[in-house]
Amino acid sequence: MLKGHRTWIFDQKPVILSTGTVGGPFEANGLLAEDFDLLHSDLWLGQDSYEKAHKVLLEEACQRAIEKADLQKEQIHFFLGGDLINQITPTSFALRTLKTPYLGLFGACSTSMEGLALGAYIVNTKGAKYVLTGASSHNAAVEKQFRYPTEYGGQKPPTAQWTVTGAGVACLSDSGEGPRVTSATIGRVIDMGLTDPFNMGGAMAPAAVDTIEAHLNERNLDPSYYDLIVTGDLGRIGHEVALDLLKKHGTSITEDQYQDCGLMIYREGQPVQSGASGAGCSATVVYGHLLNRMKKGEFKRLLVVATGALLSPLSFQQNESIPCIAHAVSIEYEDE
Repeated sequence: MLKGHRTWIFDQKPVILSTGTVGGPFEANGLLAEDFDLLHSDLWLGQDSYEKAHKVLLEEACQRAIEKADLQKEQIHFFLGGDLINQITPTSFALRTLKTPYLGLFGACSTSMEGLALGAYIVNTKGAKYVLTGASSHNAAVEKQFRYPTEYGGQKPPTAQWTVTGAGVACLSDSGEGPRVTSATIGRVIDMGLTDPFNMGGAMAPAAVDTIEAHLNERNLDPSYYDLIVTGDLGRIGHEVALDLLKKHGTSITEDQYQDCGLMIYREGQPVQSGASGAGCSATVVYGHLLNRMKKGEFKRLLVVATGALLSPLSFQQNESIPCIAHAVSIEYEDE
């Protein structure tokens, strides 16, 4: 099952039985609103803190995925997932409600594909029949922790990105109908010495390129094998840097073939500077919009490369640079 140094081939091809996606008011005004299962009109979600609202996002996404798979929560063997907030407490507190055996993950904004890769590995090796995996973020909670509270009204440079308020969850199984997870390439920590927390896309782009190239090399694939290669949340700056690096290295990916979730979710005119970010960015775009397009037959082979910046408020205050990572998962869909 291991091919090369860091790529898994899933011979059983675990099935994505269902997904659940939940978003906030900004996402409700975005380009992909119709691809969400549930959208909220208020950032508070009826709670008295943004962190509690964040927890509710994940609870609702899990509930939708379980219901759409026609399962009961007691049938789920494991949940794998995480978020960006203090010791991933929104995810942990949500699992206090779900009561499913839980493996908490922190890969920053790469968590969605870290969870999907590990979940597929568990299902592929008969370690579970049903696995839930997902990631989430909340704009106001993340801004408060990593930058400035939204009430502060601080200005941002053009390189900054807008954190998605959303949760995306997938239900994996060893049998059934749906898109199949066929392989995964685990990322390395790449640090190019960047220190600007308002330019996450530029910091993460080299990690995305490293993982894309490793995946193609270890699977002995030409980029044209995939109908679409999509990164997690590099935004406009990071997407341009990644495309330039790929071309420089001789990897022939066209601009139409390579897209970024952070450039897909919001519409022109929304004040998102360089695009979207957050652990919920790739989770909601992939588990909502992109898998819906696959099921409509728009494409059959998808490589998702979720990117994450592994900094913390403490490491930034100590003048550390920003180490980054990217995990790639291939998803393929054939009509039954």
